[in-house]
Amino acid sequence: MSAETGRLAPYRVGSVQYLNAAPLTYGLENEILFTTPARLAGLLQQDELDAGLVSIVEALYHDRYDILDGIAIASCGEVKSVFLAHRRPVAELAEIYCDPASLTSVKLLQVVLAERGWRPQLKPLPAYAAAAELDGVLLIGNAALDFLRAPHPHTLMDLGTEWRNLTGLPFVYAIWAMRRSRENVPLRRLLTEARDRGLAGLETIIRERPEYDYNLRQDYLRRCIRYEMGPEEKRGVARFLELLRRHGLGPVYEPRYVG
Repeated sequence: MSAETGRLAPYRVGSVQYLNAAPLTYGLENEILFTTPARLAGLLQQDELDAGLVSIVEALYHDRYDILDGIAIASCGEVKSVFLAHRRPVAELAEIYCDPASLTSVKLLQVVLAERGWRPQLKPLPAYAAAAELDGVLLIGNAALDFLRAPHPHTLMDLGTEWRNLTGLPFVYAIWAMRRSRENVPLRRLLTEARDRGLAGLETIIRERPEYDYNLRQDYLRRCIRYEMGPEEKRGVARFLELLRRHGLGPVYEPRYVG
């Protein structure tokens, strides 16, 4: 679906190129900067973007953003694309190598393990090609789906499932972080409309996206990923905030939602 030129102007918006983000930018693709999660966070911090689809922890660890209400990348149980792959029992892992693309997943892993009394050393993953040779590795997004489909000797601990078992709540991985210092009511409306178009056109997205195969896209985008930020998702965020503080993973700030 092509975008109408200039629909977002004068706002500057950034997103990631992950498959799970496609429904949130539907119809606006030609006007959005697609880049890495780390660069998105940097551009937001430098006020070079007015909104970015970033990890929830970007808003929880920096008291300078509003969170666009109603929209999230979340799961209520298995997420499929955020997992700890391990060749030895998790309790025996002295170190875990972590995908550098998402601080949220790293913090979620720390919380899940700390709740069991486990505190392995976390190190940055030097290269995705090394993942299959490591005893413990945290992967997210398309890299996780690639690993899932390739031969490997690992057991997978799905962090969406672990969070659901721990709390009974959905987990929110990513949100639209809005630059607090700028008036952005029209931008909020445009991003909400894009999400609504994306959900209405989900079958088209599943059929036309080039990643993986149709059945994986169908299962992933329809069963695993949720795009709402409703009362249960907000309770999940609040519980995550509570556990980050309990385990000394702060300082963190209360989220501020804007509709």
